[in-house]
Amino acid sequence: QVQLVESGGGLVQAGGSLRLSCAASGRTNSMYAMGWFRQAPGKGREFLATITWSDSSTYYAASVKGRFTISRDNAKNTVYLQMNRLKPEDTAVYYCAARKTPGGGYFYTTHTAYDYWGQGTQVTVSS
Repeated sequence: QVQLVESGGGLVQAGGSLRLSCAASGRTNSMYAMGWFRQAPGKGREFLATITWSDSSTYYAASVKGRFTISRDNAKNTVYLQMNRLKPEDTAVYYCAARKTPGGGYFYTTHTAYDYWGQGTQVTVSS
């Protein structure tokens, strides 16, 4: 089992920045990758970014590439999402997720591909 706890959400003005953290505990040595998703009211869960656990390779959704950066701190078993130039449409609950096994692909962008989820953290961007 893997436990994930997000933090760092809050209220920020448009154009500002936030850094989300996701601390992983439990059987983290069995993880293949971690990802960040978000869900706005009335919408589905949207993929944002993913990072592989072994070599920290990254992949981004087109909607956030260039503004958001995913990274990890091996020593702390923590994954970060640095969000810059935030827009009101970035307002959502942000979730981190972990996938156990590599499977047939390399980067996974659907929420069904992930096995563990955090509780989510609210990000609100005011105009």
